[in-house]
Amino acid sequence: MSETVNQVTRCFVHKRPGFDVEAQALCRDLREQLGAAGLERLTIVNRYDMEGVPPEVYRQARGTVFSEPQVDAVYDGDFPRPEGPHTLLAVEALPGQFDQRADSAAQCVQLMTGGERPLVAYAKVYVLEGELAPEELEKIKGYLINPVECREASLDKPDTLERAYAAPPMVETLNGFTELDREELSALLDRLGLAMDLDDLSFLQNYFRDWERRDPTITEVRVVDTYWSDHCRHTTFSTHLKHVEIGDPAVQAAYERYLAARVEVYGEEKAKKRPQTLMDIATIGTKVLKKRGLLPELDESEEINACSIHVTAGVDGEEQDWLLMFKNETHNHPTEIEPFGGAATCIGGCIRDPLSGRAYVHQAMRVTGGGDPTVPLSETLEGKLPQRKIAQTAAAGYSSYGNQIGLATGHVAELYHPGYIAKRLECGAVVAAAPASHVRRERPAPGDVVILLGGRTGRDGIGGATGSSKSHNKKSLATMASEVQKGNAPEERKLQRLFRDENVTRMIKRCNDFGAGGVSVAIGELADGLSIDLDAVRKKYEGLDGTELAISESQERMAVVIAAEDEEQFIAMAQAENLEAYRVAVVTESPRMVMTWRGQTIADLSREFLNTNGAVKRAKVSVPERAYPVVGHEFADLREMAASLKCASRRGLVERFDGSIGAGSVLMPFGGKTQTTPAQAMAALLPTMPGEETDQASVMAWGCDPDALSADPYNGAYDAVTVSIAKLVAAGADPAAVYLTIQEFFEKLRDEPVRWGKPFAALLGALDAQLDYGAAAIGGKDSMSGSFLDRDVPPTLISFAIAPVKAGEVLSPEFKEAGHPVYLFGGETTGEINFSWGQFHKLAQSGKVKAAWAVENSIAEGVMKMSFGNRIGFAAEKEGNAAFWMGRPWPCPILAELTEDVKVYCKAARIGVTTAEPVITMGEDSAPIDELLKLNEGVLEEVYPTRAGTSDPVEAVTWDRRSPAVFDGEIARPRVVIPVFPGTNCEYD
Repeated sequence: MSETVNQVTRCFVHKRPGFDVEAQALCRDLREQLGAAGLERLTIVNRYDMEGVPPEVYRQARGTVFSEPQVDAVYDGDFPRPEGPHTLLAVEALPGQFDQRADSAAQCVQLMTGGERPLVAYAKVYVLEGELAPEELEKIKGYLINPVECREASLDKPDTLERAYAAPPMVETLNGFTELDREELSALLDRLGLAMDLDDLSFLQNYFRDWERRDPTITEVRVVDTYWSDHCRHTTFSTHLKHVEIGDPAVQAAYERYLAARVEVYGEEKAKKRPQTLMDIATIGTKVLKKRGLLPELDESEEINACSIHVTAGVDGEEQDWLLMFKNETHNHPTEIEPFGGAATCIGGCIRDPLSGRAYVHQAMRVTGGGDPTVPLSETLEGKLPQRKIAQTAAAGYSSYGNQIGLATGHVAELYHPGYIAKRLECGAVVAAAPASHVRRERPAPGDVVILLGGRTGRDGIGGATGSSKSHNKKSLATMASEVQKGNAPEERKLQRLFRDENVTRMIKRCNDFGAGGVSVAIGELADGLSIDLDAVRKKYEGLDGTELAISESQERMAVVIAAEDEEQFIAMAQAENLEAYRVAVVTESPRMVMTWRGQTIADLSREFLNTNGAVKRAKVSVPERAYPVVGHEFADLREMAASLKCASRRGLVERFDGSIGAGSVLMPFGGKTQTTPAQAMAALLPTMPGEETDQASVMAWGCDPDALSADPYNGAYDAVTVSIAKLVAAGADPAAVYLTIQEFFEKLRDEPVRWGKPFAALLGALDAQLDYGAAAIGGKDSMSGSFLDRDVPPTLISFAIAPVKAGEVLSPEFKEAGHPVYLFGGETTGEINFSWGQFHKLAQSGKVKAAWAVENSIAEGVMKMSFGNRIGFAAEKEGNAAFWMGRPWPCPILAELTEDVKVYCKAARIGVTTAEPVITMGEDSAPIDELLKLNEGVLEEVYPTRAGTSDPVEAVTWDRRSPAVFDGEIARPRVVIPVFPGTNCEYD
């Protein structure tokens, strides 16, 4: 067979028997979880169509680009069907969605030729063998095809991969908008599917009628809707709290402390005039501590890319001033409807925040929440994806992106609560650093230029900011396809490499990544006055109109402001990293954001108007009196605790992520000779350049218990902060050096005072904790869309804590040696806790602490997990009933293995001793470590396997010297004959 370059070439690739792990696992899930009893065997085949690839190039690429010779079988043109009953199901990405397989294949072929990039299309073909009933096939299709990201593909080979795009129409002006009455405005709100409410739309109408004296374009309405979305401008957190009713004495006392803090920071007169908001509660703690002179390391600037503190680092024996940056991000909404892409862009977006601050991201953390993933798929709610599928696919998305970009994921945790069935919690946090001398920050001046660099723009991500601000309903899966992007990790990796060059970063006055809002926000926020040329924005494909170019959230892009004289050099340096870079805007003196497209001004908005954030929102708050839950034990004994979902090992999940990339990790996710004791924190060296050495590291941890927050948001949030700091202290950090960043995730608050009372109380709890511990929350994110019909997420406040630490001072949690005393450090009051942390830190500095664990759920759980890593047992010496061992006697005490007995004060006490016998004994309760480990790891084994399943043996291969039949005139060479289906063979060169 001979082909011309312009013909479509097709090949099929699948894993050889013995290597088809994915197919076997999927077949098992479909049979056991979905009930597809008629399914006998499943094969996953990757189908590639390519155009513009010469035959000689394809011959080389089929064994290097499209397949791995050691494990793959390849068939050209078509592949043999199974002899028995079977069904073929092909699935492809939706038009406009980024397809990484196709894009990577096209880039690789281009690298081989050095010429133009060919067209490549990809589809995954499922070969389903067996007699499948129609209802079984429909279930399988429903499981394999998520309408948000993909669709069923044709089995026919196309004549061409070229696509014709209709020229987009000019941008529409909403004629008559300024004259609409309130009922007509409401109808327009529904027709356009806007995230803003009717008051916002009326506010917009008044602006155009009274100030612009014209009707707006659809672009202007969409841009404003994006700017004023809860995601971009924190509308809920900026709502004025006008009437507060509190029935809970603890919350009332906290509220009075907040009012006193306002007077301390703003002064009495300004405090009276300044509105009370959730945002003010969230940020006042840092302002108070700063005013008291307690935040000397804080890095302050007009840029708000990420939290940033100064750290003195010894590099090659020289002390240097470094910026340590950290950021948390959620992608709850996109991960709920498209788990892989949502989770992948969660870590991608999180990386871009400190990266836009010109810091190199070197470690990541993932904290997620879902419903019980072990429940049968049959219990899935209508309009929802199964919890197991969300959990597994989201883990694959996050780990795939992190592993591709080369980012060590130092810590992974997953919370389970029935409320997260309403909407998944998908939260990432990253740590980054750079020498302070590499970072230039200046206010843009008229005449400066804005350079867009990185990926191109498509329809993916349009509506992401506004969509993530909405609660879900049964139609969400079918109507939100454009809101979720597919991450392009290799492209972002290029941005990381570019921004490591100090000669590049010193040209950048200000930088923004492309998150929510696309061009309109990423470029629009760089300066007060901007003239943006949308015709200059490069596209993934034709057919996009001006509005789509303005608000598309296509990621892996950056916008930077540089002086006009630096433009040529900056673009050249970007192109050296194979990054597209080009001017798209100019900074102007007039404080307006102006966008032009195809000779038409499609947006011309006052910066002052955009910054109003729409109509002022007001809400009432009600915090009812609460009966404080008594801290007790949840489990009858050690075995019941070990086998619980709350305490279950997440090792199968954690091992999907690479925590060793970059060789800078100080703590590995699991410790001990058996690597079964989970670390509670992550630690890594600062990312010096190759050849440089440093012993300066950072350590990061988190705290959140959705059960405790559901019972009492105030105390639950206070404890979340306490736990996050305690984990750092247990890892060797100085409690006086801790900084925080907080993530809130609550139900849609609507106009219901009791709902507003939950984040109100939680933020007051976090504020009290900040002031009590002297740890400032210098950043955070909020998400108030956790509702699905009548279901709501549990009140969720995650405290992320970080501190600098010397690498040699980091402590790991696994017991190290038998015969060592085990102490408990804690206290009932904040003063006692601070004192006990100080005692512990001094002991750690003197080398007397061998291992430590911050108690989250119970003392018994901490002892058990500390015992796993080195199979070192524990014998209790302190008398205590089940409530003592299975509960927490004080807020987050620290368990510590010491080298010797020490004199301790306050509430610290010796409670037991490590033993050579691998048994845990607490009073009358006793269990072998191996038995507890087996129970602990077995809970989630089906969801996140730690052991490989059985598979058929790998088929033997044979060789012959026949010339392949694929290409006419090809010289003879070896051929591997591999069984594909019973009775058939395929050829692989």
